[in-house]
Amino acid sequence: MKIALYIGTVIFTFALTLVATKNESNSEDDTFPNRVKVALRNTGNTLLLQSGDSTSLVFPVTKNGPNTFQLTFQMRLSIVPDSLVASVHKSFRAMNLPNDYLVEVVDCSNLEVSYSYSISNNEESNIVPCLGRSLPMKCYTINVIFPNPPDIKKSPIPKSWYTLVLFGTLGVGIFFWVRHKEKGEIAETVERTQIGNYAFYKDRNMLVKGDVCMQLTAKETELLKLFSDNLNQVVSRDQLLKEVWENKGIFVGRSLDTFISKLRKKFQDDEDINILNVHGVGYKLEVLKKSRK
Repeated sequence: MKIALYIGTVIFTFALTLVATKNESNSEDDTFPNRVKVALRNTGNTLLLQSGDSTSLVFPVTKNGPNTFQLTFQMRLSIVPDSLVASVHKSFRAMNLPNDYLVEVVDCSNLEVSYSYSISNNEESNIVPCLGRSLPMKCYTINVIFPNPPDIKKSPIPKSWYTLVLFGTLGVGIFFWVRHKEKGEIAETVERTQIGNYAFYKDRNMLVKGDVCMQLTAKETELLKLFSDNLNQVVSRDQLLKEVWENKGIFVGRSLDTFISKLRKKFQDDEDINILNVHGVGYKLEVLKKSRK
């Protein structure tokens, strides 16, 4: 039962918190691995629920190297890359882990990597392959590698932080318990806008066409969001400058033309899509074929 899984997660975190806060002789080197294990177990629990499994176990997370951790499951499961990326990000952020890691989904039968992605402190260096394509029901292990783990000895985490984790986890457990529905599932949704043959993921700064994924900068994403909200309509130059630059305290007119040119190149392989310059007024994202949001 899902309620039992929620309660189990709370109890596990509670027990770990007591050990971490009570045992003052624990070395500070153990803090980072323990936080990673808590985050990965929470991720595993979320993935099982999303796969429709509310009874099988998430096996103990193992540390297979100085900076490598492995998550394994009792039963087979289907993995949606969108949800995996979102769940790992949320769990790692909650446990104050480095935003610099590599995630690999490994097929148990042949030990080949079925899916992987890399997150970096530099957002534009992130490598997240195409989202929205589910991995089939199989036995998988998930490996997480931290290329630059923190030096815990130089920056020890106060014990009071674990208390916050405890109450935060209890709050989350109570929330889901109250909101629980017998056939409900925890789902990470990703907003997507269809622009012709392209899928635009606003929250991921990503534009996808078939098997080709194009990472967008923050400014490119903001501009494309305005255009996608006003398909085949003229968006004034003043509105674009105001919403993307002026509202953030920046006003550089030439920057708009530069980013428009960059966006045009993203769509250059599709003759049905073009960003037109309406002289003296602004720009229009013209899509000859109807798109659906």
